Amino acid sequence: MADNARAKRLADLIREVVAQKLQRGIKDPRLGTHVTITDTRVTGDLREATVFYTVYGDDEERKAAAAGLESAKGVLRSEVGRAAGVKFTPSLTFVMDALPDTARAIEDLLDRARQSDAEVRQASAGATYAGEADPYRKPEDDETDDAAE
Repeated sequence: MADNARAKRLADLIREVVAQKLQRGIKDPRLGTHVTITDTRVTGDLREATVFYTVYGDDEERKAAAAGLESAKGVLRSEVGRAAGVKFTPSLTFVMDALPDTARAIEDLLDRARQSDAEVRQASAGATYAGEADPYRKPEDDETDDAAE
């Protein structure tokens, strides 16, 4: 349990250090203000860290940001090692976070569902029942059916 807490603390520290360094210390134009660090996960042995990020922009800007992060990996790892003070500085792997794209896809699906619901509501606005308003048989109906036989 203590190892999980230690990995979580290290992951939080890595996220903060990488975000600050990207904001203030890296002069690569590919890593402008449109790169956001969303999450960081560290393995249980504290040897590897996965840094999730998003890029505000089109596919070309995403590719440029990925290349910029790859080239800045050594500088960022050195900064993490300096801030963490651990015996072994974890290697950094940068992964594009799919969360914004997934959220956008879910929002599109919800919009389509709302539109479909509105169309059904509009189509049924003046509709009436095909049979009676209450199609279920009642006990008094059963008595009249028995008497008729």
